[in-house]
Amino acid sequence: MTLPTGRRVPLVIDTDTASDDCFALLLALLDPRADLRAITIAQGNVSFDQQVHNAFLTLEVAGRVGEVPVHLGEREALAGGWIGAEDVHGDGVGGQRRTNDAQADPEHAVDALLRLTREAPGELSIVAIGPLTNLARAVERDAGFAGRVRELIVMGGSLDGVGNITPAAEYNIYADPEAAAAVVGAGFPLLRFITWSPVTLRDAIFDAGRVEQIRALGTGLSDFFVRANQAPFDFDTSHGVGGSTHPDTLSVLAAFDPRIVREERPFALGVVLEGERRGATDFEMADDASAANCTAVTVADGERLFATMLGILAGED
Repeated sequence: MTLPTGRRVPLVIDTDTASDDCFALLLALLDPRADLRAITIAQGNVSFDQQVHNAFLTLEVAGRVGEVPVHLGEREALAGGWIGAEDVHGDGVGGQRRTNDAQADPEHAVDALLRLTREAPGELSIVAIGPLTNLARAVERDAGFAGRVRELIVMGGSLDGVGNITPAAEYNIYADPEAAAAVVGAGFPLLRFITWSPVTLRDAIFDAGRVEQIRALGTGLSDFFVRANQAPFDFDTSHGVGGSTHPDTLSVLAAFDPRIVREERPFALGVVLEGERRGATDFEMADDASAANCTAVTVADGERLFATMLGILAGED
């Protein structure tokens, strides 16, 4: 992958803000390589209003309130309804409350996505770390949208068929599989996936020792992380995972740090819409790149991910 040279990478993050989504936002807000242009919020992990609160709390912790607009998007999946993950995340921030009274931008998230890509065609990287409802609505509204996006990085799916909400399905895809199918078929010039399994479960785990290193930093940022991370850490470890999982942070880092990706391959991807495997992702290795509709990271640098976040939470540039 070739990144723009001599400047920060312009980003939009589409999020269902809770726990690791917050840490991914911190990375984009505080890493000097990233130029976060907007935050768009879609239905997902926790209640929509709680997600909005969590986004503004994260901006506050980062010292960036009023600098990056927050746009509110779709509150239900394309087929209707909402599937939350509050059993994993709690409220997504460990009971922490924001003190700012900042308000969301009145422009709807889908309108913002369309406008931003029209203003800077071929320049923006979008990182989608929640269900893909906002992106699917943008594709539905404007057939040219996908072609104006420099790259779309999606945290979602599973390369080996291991799910985290059903045996076969990963949460972000399962929460709106119709949206995922629409995005996969939209023709984005560069569509990249960071999956739950095996990549997250192998390369994006912060075990108890790593969490203690973060706690020992003793900064406001590290305190925020430890509290917001406690619920998913407890959930993951109680289900046999060796620590808290951080695929959202990995996805954002991949947008501006090519060295985080050790191996990436082309795939033909199909999203299952019916039956017991609804929400599953069928990744088929594509020997011929012309048969692929996406790429997926197959090996990431977990040590680099942790070191980067440790520096961010320590307050280092």
